[in-house]
Amino acid sequence: KELEMAKRSIPDTQTQGGVATKSKPQTKRPPLYRVLILNDDFTPMDFVISVLQSVFDKSAAEATDIMLQVHRSGAGVAGVYTLEVAETKVAQTIEMAKRSQHPLRCKVEKE
Repeated sequence: KELEMAKRSIPDTQTQGGVATKSKPQTKRPPLYRVLILNDDFTPMDFVISVLQSVFDKSAAEATDIMLQVHRSGAGVAGVYTLEVAETKVAQTIEMAKRSQHPLRCKVEKE
């Protein structure tokens, strides 16, 4: 009876062959967010490619493909990140655009 009481008083454990073992905590992946670059009629295509390469670490070919998607469909996915990383990349992009006097816009959208 004392052993049963002891088993109940050990939180978050399992007993296997008389030995108490802690169960592993369940870790959950954080939600992911897309960073979308939005089309405008004023920001040069070369600047968008430059942003994609420097802020989002895209190759020249990937950056060109994304820029063309932005140009043709109005928006393109620059990358998928956790919320904090996505917000940081958006802030970096907007700052880079402001410094260069371009109205480039982007936004974060839940995946």
